[in-house]
Formats: sequence, C-alpha cells, structure tokens
Amino acid sequence: MIHVDIYTDGACSGNPGPGGWAAILKKGEVEKELSGGEALTTNNRMELMGAIQALSALKTACEVDLYSDSRYLVDSVTKGWVYSWRGKGWKRQGKAVPNTDLWLRLLELLSIHSVNFIWVKGHASNEYNNRCDELAVAQWKRFK
Repeated sequence: MIHVDIYTDGACSGNPGPGGWAAILKKGEVEKELSGGEALTTNNRMELMGAIQALSALKTACEVDLYSDSRYLVDSVTKGWVYSWRGKGWKRQGKAVPNTDLWLRLLELLSIHSVNFIWVKGHASNEYNNRCDELAVAQWKRFK
C-alpha cells in the first residue's frame, strides 16, 4: 500500500465567520498543496474539511499519517468519540452532534484509507503545519 503523509489545518476569522482549510500531501519528495474556504463557517468545520479534502484527493487506497493541530479532529477519531456518536444516532448528551455531515464524509474516507491521526502543536516548529496555517488564513482573507 502506498504511504502518504498529510498535514492539515483550518482557520476562521470569528467563529462563525469566513474560514479556510489547507492540506499538504507528501509522498516521498513529491508534495501537493490544497486549500479552500467558505464565507461563513466555523473553525471546526474547516479543520474537518482539510482532512476530508486531502483524503479525497488520494486516487487509490493509501496508508496515511495525518498530522493536525486540531484536538477536535484528532481526539474525536483516536479516542473513538466519532464512533460513539455514530452508534448513538449522532447524539451527544441528548443533543445533535455538530458537523455530522462532515463526520459522515470523513468516516467514509476512513473506510477506504488506513489513517493514523497524529496531533502536532500549532504555530510551533512543524514547517508543514505552519505552511498549512498560512494557506488556510489566506483563504479566509479572500472573504473579508
């Protein structure tokens, strides 16, 4: 199976407000940058979109190390929260789970790819996370 490293980030000006997402896909020495945004969104939606768009860009099933500074994204998968929410009909403490539409898309992609989620500290020494942040911020600035 092909191995790909993916770095993702999301950014929002206001929450909700204009937002951007970004991803860098890295296979060996080959790198590809992706980014996009929405005029009215939340930071958590943009964090999810970075991962969804990156995984959607893969043409075949891959083994992926996905790096993100979003505890929301990483912990929801690695601690099994998203699977619990799904099992409870997308309810958490009797209320609808936010971003269910995006969680469903992500779970579909996780059934195709073998993904290892890795949390990285944001705005620190990870050059790829920092680049993703730059790309995501540039996207939300388009809507200001």
